[in-house]
Amino acid sequence: MRRLLFSALLGLALSSGTGCLLPIYSADPAHRTQQLIFTSEDLRNLLLEWERFWFLDMPDHMTLQRIHGGVL
Repeated sequence: MRRLLFSALLGLALSSGTGCLLPIYSADPAHRTQQLIFTSEDLRNLLLEWERFWFLDMPDHMTLQRIHGGVL
């Protein structure tokens, strides 16, 4: 029983370090690049959406830099 448990834990440890069975991205370099760009853009937009949800995207009146509100 101990040997079976040890082999199951060893198999789990080895399989988790080698990667997924089904890759998330395509094998074609051009298509994979497009997928990676889309993924990074989604993560970048997630931060902007989070700031908009918590009303953090509004200018703070206590900032050190001055914001010009008129037409230049």
